[in-house]
Amino acid sequence: MKNPIIEIMDTTLRDGEQTSGVSFVPHEKLMIARLLLEDLKVDRIEVASARVSEGEFSAVKMICDWAARRNVLSRVEVLGFVDGKMSVDWIYRAGGRVINLLTKGSEKHCTYQLKKTVEEHIKDIRAVVDYAHEKDMDVNVYLEDWSNGMKDSPEYVYRLIDGLKEMGIRRFMLPDTLGILNPLQVIEYMRKMKKNYPDLHFDFHPHNDYDLAVSNVLAAVLSGVKGLHTTINGLGERAGNAPLASVQAILKDHFHAVTRIDESRLNDVSRVVESYSGIPIPANKPIVGNNVFTQVAGVHADGDNKNNLYCNDLLPERFGRVREYALGKNSGKANIRMNLESLGLDLDEESMKKVTQRIIELGDKKELVTQEDLPYIISDVLKHDVGGESKVRLVSYFVTLAQGLKPMATLSIEINGTTYQESSSGDGQYDAFVRALRKIYKGTLNRPFPMLTNYEVTIPPGGRTDAFVQTVITWSFQEKVFRTRGLDADQTEAAIKATVKMLNMIENDYK
Repeated sequence: MKNPIIEIMDTTLRDGEQTSGVSFVPHEKLMIARLLLEDLKVDRIEVASARVSEGEFSAVKMICDWAARRNVLSRVEVLGFVDGKMSVDWIYRAGGRVINLLTKGSEKHCTYQLKKTVEEHIKDIRAVVDYAHEKDMDVNVYLEDWSNGMKDSPEYVYRLIDGLKEMGIRRFMLPDTLGILNPLQVIEYMRKMKKNYPDLHFDFHPHNDYDLAVSNVLAAVLSGVKGLHTTINGLGERAGNAPLASVQAILKDHFHAVTRIDESRLNDVSRVVESYSGIPIPANKPIVGNNVFTQVAGVHADGDNKNNLYCNDLLPERFGRVREYALGKNSGKANIRMNLESLGLDLDEESMKKVTQRIIELGDKKELVTQEDLPYIISDVLKHDVGGESKVRLVSYFVTLAQGLKPMATLSIEINGTTYQESSSGDGQYDAFVRALRKIYKGTLNRPFPMLTNYEVTIPPGGRTDAFVQTVITWSFQEKVFRTRGLDADQTEAAIKATVKMLNMIENDYK
């Protein structure tokens, strides 16, 4: 059997934007469109719904202008409605040349929402299709609520397609609008469509209400569908749509299907969409979640060290990522050694025992321990610095907090062998410390100083005095965004350690 060739249409910018609380501004839409078409290499993108707003018109125009210059305008699609000439004109004026026409794919929708017969609906659709063709536009047709149509009124579905199949429509797109189908139903209904209309191109558009969107996608491929609709990170109304990353991995590994997708860019694009949408990616989300390439059990690390015994085809390098080995109460020496090796560190057996015990203690307190934390833990346990040569070293600091007065900080810091001192007040102890640092970097050294964009603190339950506080700080510097972590029993000290780590990371950038 020949490997199926599957066309991917990504609708993050249209259906994905129907996620509650998600609204992309025009320049964000353009950036995502460029990433989808140029980096991920999806076949088509659906970027908006017609007649929504002036802002949406501006976004579509920006995307279409860019796409026309790149000669990819035929891959940009806009949802339109059976509304005479209005949607077609709106899309055409915005520069679009492909309309995805939303029609009623179930008798209930046609009867109760439109209050029309199928013949009347076909007549209205044909008028829009004819007008779009007059303007030299391509037409795809959505059969909204097709899944219920096939369950309750299949004859209606067939009559609708019979009335449209000779109209020069490029694709008939079959949505499970309410996410009601299971894979067996998808196979049954899709095979009926293929049997009755073997020459038509069918797309399948799933929703995830029963957590079956990806399974239903695969059932559709088994049944001979030509195209699939996805979104980045599974964004979409209610429970969302089928996530592109999962669909791509399963198509390739389980069906040997051929797509144009560049897997190595999936993670990066997912992070951009996460940032723009404000919807965080769950840590355990397949392919793109923070934890999915992290081994926790020490026996797994040992097995990976002995011929990759705990690896599958989902190798992180495929997706531009690396495998990690978590540190916590389930960690063994193998986990810790693999983390140390990647950091270029080596410990004798006695030191390894002490560090292992400390990590287990932290794990019992539910503290998150990462590879970046290892030098801090080692330093804390062994009372010496094993983190390698530091170009920036905090010599000493003093912070004060008094009622009625602004916190103050005085610090002494060594940068490339030269010591600098400065003082400042601030809105808090750490803020005062950072302000004093800025004086040194921006005032004395005339260097740019990174912008702090996010600050997170995690404290183990119970607030015991010997528990570490983890501070995670996100920085923006010279168009790069990165995070540093600090571990200490004191929150301010943990934040200061994370800051000094950041200064060491960027020191080469100054040169």
